Amino acid sequence: MGQESTHIVSSFEQELERLRAMMVRMGGLVERQTSQAVAAVVDHDENAAAAAPELDPQVDVLERDVEAMVIRILALRSPVAGDLREVVSALKITGDMERIGDCAASVARRSLRTELLGTRVSLSGFRGMGRLVQDNLRRAIDAMTQRDPEKAYEVWQSDTAVDELYTAMFRELVTYMMEDPRNIGPCTHLLFIAKNLERIGDHATNIAERVYYTVTGDILPVVRPRGGFSGTAAAPDDALRDELARHGVKGGDAS
Repeated sequence: MGQESTHIVSSFEQELERLRAMMVRMGGLVERQTSQAVAAVVDHDENAAAAAPELDPQVDVLERDVEAMVIRILALRSPVAGDLREVVSALKITGDMERIGDCAASVARRSLRTELLGTRVSLSGFRGMGRLVQDNLRRAIDAMTQRDPEKAYEVWQSDTAVDELYTAMFRELVTYMMEDPRNIGPCTHLLFIAKNLERIGDHATNIAERVYYTVTGDILPVVRPRGGFSGTAAAPDDALRDELARHGVKGGDAS
C-alpha cells in the first residue's frame, strides 16, 4: 500500500472515530435526560424536570453534526460492507436518540403539571417502568459503544417487559379515571407520561436492532417480541388518544 493510500485509510479511520465519539456523547446525553425525566415523575424532582428539556439543544446539534459527517463520509470515502452499514446506521441510531430526548423532555415538562401535585394515584408502576426503560437504554448504548451484537439482541428481547408493564399501568389508570372523575386530570397526564416512557423503550430497541445489523450484517425479524397492545407506529400522543378512545375516555392536551 502506497503512502497516499495509507494516508487515506488513516483519515477515514479518524473520521469514523469522530463519528463514533459524537454518537457516544449523544447517547450519554439522552441517558441523562431519561434519568432526569424519571426522577421528575417518581421523586417530584423539580430540578430534574427543568434540566431534562435544557439538554435538548445539545442533542439536536449532535444529530445535525452526525448527519453532516455521514454525508461527508459517503461523498468522499465511498465506504463498503461493514463500514457502509456503520455509517448509514449512524443516521438511524441518532434519529432514535433524538426522539428519546424529545420523549424524555415531554415527560419532564408534564411532571410539573399542577394536576399531579398531591395526587393519590400510586407511582410505583412508574418507578418500575422507569428502571426497566433506563436499563434497556443503557444496555443499547453500551451495545453501540462496544459493538456487541449479543447485548443488542438481549435488549431486543427485553422490550416485551416494558410493553407488558405499560399495558398494566394503562389499564390501572383508566380504571382510576372511570371510578372517580376527579382522577381524570392527573391520570390523563400520567398516561401520556407512561406512553412516552414506553416509546423510549421502543427507540432503545430500534438502536439495538441497528447495532445488531451493523456488526453482523443480519437483520432481526421484522416482528419483535411484544407484550400488551403497544407497538403502534403513531406518535406517542396520537397513539395514546386512540387507546383512550377505545376505552371511552377523552384524552387531554399533548403538552
